[in-house]
Parts: sequence; structure tokens; C-alpha cells
Amino acid sequence: MSTPSPELAAQLTAASLHLQQVRTEIARVIVGQSDLIHRLLVSLVARGHVLLEGLPGLAKTASVSSLAQATHCQFARIQFTPDLLPGDITGSLIYDPVKGTYSTRTGPIFANLVLADEIHRAPSKVQSALLEAMQERQVTIGDQTWPLPKPFLVLATQNPIEQEGTYPLPEAQMDRFMLKVIVGYPSAAEELVILDRMASTSPNLQLNAVVSPEEILGFQSLVNQIHVDPLVRDYVVRLVIATRDAAAGKGVSPELKRLVRIGASPRATINLTLAARACALLEGRDHVTPDDIKLIAPDVLRHRILLTYEAEADEITTESIVQTLLGKVRVP
Repeated sequence: MSTPSPELAAQLTAASLHLQQVRTEIARVIVGQSDLIHRLLVSLVARGHVLLEGLPGLAKTASVSSLAQATHCQFARIQFTPDLLPGDITGSLIYDPVKGTYSTRTGPIFANLVLADEIHRAPSKVQSALLEAMQERQVTIGDQTWPLPKPFLVLATQNPIEQEGTYPLPEAQMDRFMLKVIVGYPSAAEELVILDRMASTSPNLQLNAVVSPEEILGFQSLVNQIHVDPLVRDYVVRLVIATRDAAAGKGVSPELKRLVRIGASPRATINLTLAARACALLEGRDHVTPDDIKLIAPDVLRHRILLTYEAEADEITTESIVQTLLGKVRVP
């Protein structure tokens, strides 16, 4: 691997420092949840959307709002409900009876950071409208196409226990999310800090903007300059293919055939590499290591592996499947 130029090294160091300042600023409000904040920053610089799954009250909304404040990004929160319409998200044409003309009213999707709260509560037509905007980064209203702001990031949340009367995301739509992050409970020590900080009728939730949207776009361009060694690229491909081999009953883990129905798609290979590059950028490195792949692989793969009914009956999780494969696929 060649040594990076002094200019690139300086850019990487500066980017890592600025992103660390964002983490520090968010930590003024969000206690613990370091993995969640790290994944949000990874997705931000890698231009990937995130699905957050966790119980109510675990600071999912507050984390996204804090990220928007710390990066001076425009933030929009959309509460998904069964009666929501696609136009409520994307916008619509408004008729003026006096002038006899139509005008465009843009929806809340026109923001830098969009929180799709409880995405599984809206019908599939509404989900599809959001996911189309995520993929194309543009919205068509009437006969006119509107580009979405840059940077643009969708962070969707869903509750893992309240499924009655909801519309779970189909697997093909889940695949559009770069990462699926599981948000867990804080530790006892962290919860005491939360109590001291938030048990007030007027908690201080205001943060300082330490980077700008323009700087974030620069970080996103810098991700492309992170070197991925051919051996590491081969490791990524072998890891993703191992999920498909498991479904076929071959490869490093043929015993997983009874548990895995469908493996990860090529989009997983792309997203795993991009996310690992973002991990390297956060550390100020100019190259991806196998440890970067291992760190982010569960978040990239957990929603792209479909389990058999037997696995679900035995309460086997995709998390355990990914960890098994990480332990068996040869590391360069």
C-alpha cells in the first residue's frame, strides 16, 4: 500500500477531528449509545440510510435531532400513521381557484436529515414513496422533478414488539437501508447520568453546530479516497458470499442451511465496503482494515439475511448467523 500524500493525510486528520467534535457535542445530550452515534456518523459520511430498531424511550429521536443540530443540518420528523398519504411526505400540487393555476407545496422530505418515525405504521404505498426518494434522491410532484437537499439522509425507526396492525417493511425495501442498528438499554451508571441530566421540566437540549452541511459533503468525497486493499476487498466478497453459501448448504458453514433461507445481495458488498471506508475516515486512517469490516458487518448484514421458519422457531437471530460467519471466514 502506498503512503498517502501529505495533503490527503492532513485532510483525513482534519475530517476525523471534526467528526470527533460532532460526537462530543452529541454526547452533551445523549448519554451512552456510543455505538448508535458512531453508526449515525458512518451513515452520514457514507451517504447511506439507517433503520433504527429499539423500544420506545431509548433516545432514537433525540440522537437524530442532536446530530442535525451538531451538523447545522435541516431536520424534519415525520410521524408515520395508518392514515398518512404519499403526498404528506413528498408534497403535492395546490390549486388556486382565483388564478386557475397550480402551485407546488413541498413536503417534509425536503430536509437534510429526515426522521421517519415508526415507519412500519404506514401503508406500503407511503413506505414506497419514501424509499423511492431515498434511492433516487429526488421527488416528482406533478410533472416536475425536484432534487432533494444535499446531504440527504433518512433515519427510520421501528418498534420490535408492537407489530399488530402495522405494515412491516418488505425485504426488498429493507435492503435499501445501508445499516440496521439495534438500540439497546443503557447501563445502570448511564441511566443515573440520564436521570441527573434529563429529570427536569426544562432540560438543556440545545447543541452547537460544529460542522456545516458543506463540510459533510467534503467528508463524503473524502470517503472515496480511502484505500481498500485487494485482500480486504476479497474478504468482503467472501463474507457476503458466505451468507448465500449458508443458504445453499455449502461453503464454510454448510450446517447453516437449515437456518438461512436467503443470503445477502450484492448491495451488501457495496454498502459494507462504503461503511468500512467511513469507519476508517472516522479514525483518520487512509485505508480499510479487516477490523473495520468486522465492526460494521453486523449492521450491514443483519437485515439482509432471511431465516428459515425453523430458525425463527428456535429463536435464532441473524446476529448470531453473522457472528458465526465472521468466526469462520478467513481473515486476510
